Amino acid sequence: MSSPGSRAVGPPPDPGLLSLYDRALPEVYGYLLARCGQRALAEDLTAETFLAAVRAENDGGSTTVPWLIGTARHKLVDHWRRLEREERGLRLLDGGADRSEDPWDDELDTLRAQQVLAELSPAHRAALTLRYLDDLPVPQVAAHLGRTLHATEALLVRARTAFRRHYESTEQPGGAP
Repeated sequence: MSSPGSRAVGPPPDPGLLSLYDRALPEVYGYLLARCGQRALAEDLTAETFLAAVRAENDGGSTTVPWLIGTARHKLVDHWRRLEREERGLRLLDGGADRSEDPWDDELDTLRAQQVLAELSPAHRAALTLRYLDDLPVPQVAAHLGRTLHATEALLVRARTAFRRHYESTEQPGGAP
């Protein structure tokens, strides 16, 4: 029974999660700050990322530093999407036209690029994803793939060539090659 004036705050924190927090905080915060450039936003998104980790642990999931970085990436993308929706809404309220005349063309290009990427070999897909979607520098791509720097650079050249060749050879919408 609690004494007068004290309040229950729930179970004590998981020591494993606290240890993960201590280890991962600089990486998660650094990841977000490098991509958004705003300290307050990086702090908010870092907090959201760790709240998601607490929820995952409570649901019986297991969290790791890579899981946290992936979650941080999703939180940042969600933030950018929310900002874009708000800006679009403000432009429409202001009587201004939407920026893109036909956003469907952009969507089709994105879908086509994703399709081409999915059809590449796993090595090419991994190299291009790490380098251009995750925006990792080539040495980090090499470390993730377990390759030397020069082997990774050569792999990226071959992967870009394969992507370009396949992208240009696939049919564009409307039947035009």
